[in-house]
Amino acid sequence: MFKNVIVRKPCKAMVNGITSANLGKPDFELAKKQHEFYIETLKKCGVKVTILDADEKYPDSCFVEDVALCTKKCAIITRPGALSRRGEEVEMKEVLKKFYSDIEEIKEPGTVEAGDIMMVGDHFYIGLSARTNKDGAEQMISILEKYGFSGSVVPLNEMLHLKSGLAYLENNNLLIAGEFIKNPVFKDFNKIIIPEDEGYAANCIWVNDHVLVPMGYPKTQEAIKKLGYKVEIVDTSEFRKLDGGLSCLSLRF
Repeated sequence: MFKNVIVRKPCKAMVNGITSANLGKPDFELAKKQHEFYIETLKKCGVKVTILDADEKYPDSCFVEDVALCTKKCAIITRPGALSRRGEEVEMKEVLKKFYSDIEEIKEPGTVEAGDIMMVGDHFYIGLSARTNKDGAEQMISILEKYGFSGSVVPLNEMLHLKSGLAYLENNNLLIAGEFIKNPVFKDFNKIIIPEDEGYAANCIWVNDHVLVPMGYPKTQEAIKKLGYKVEIVDTSEFRKLDGGLSCLSLRF
């Protein structure tokens, strides 16, 4: 069960954030409203939400998931692969000191963005992507093992981040899309295959038996409902324009 969530308000500079989506620039005012609804939805799931102020220095800083990995025993500050995001992790380290006595850090030349990390119990799947390199993944696994966890790498060929195509919903249930569907690494999960036309909806988040699902993906919504979860629909249209999804917008622990 999660007790805490950390989010950061979107900044006006988000309209200049990194993107490959070709969906146009985000509407800042609409993004603010969507983010506020996201926070209220998280509160419905029984967590305490810490809201950080917008940071105009970093257009993508609302995507807090990437700059830290929060586990049951420690927090690990990452080193973003995107150069424009280097520095976001500095303040996050100070914030996490309020919650963790053990804080570790990924060092140069390693790069890790935690959107590439999926936690399944005490095991962590780490995607090797354009943002997370082999050195960073190896450092991450070494740190995790120090605290009694385990980790393994999953090479990516098409997705931006590992969690662009995967979402673990606990109870062995795994939302899975695109290049991961036939990957033998995930053969033992109860796989809920996301159809190609709803691929973005693979990025859902489980929060205390609620599952937050992006608006506009009825097949995925229905498949998750059938598993017995409480489905919460959240509009993320403006964050999708920056390649962002539901998991990207929070740290949950």
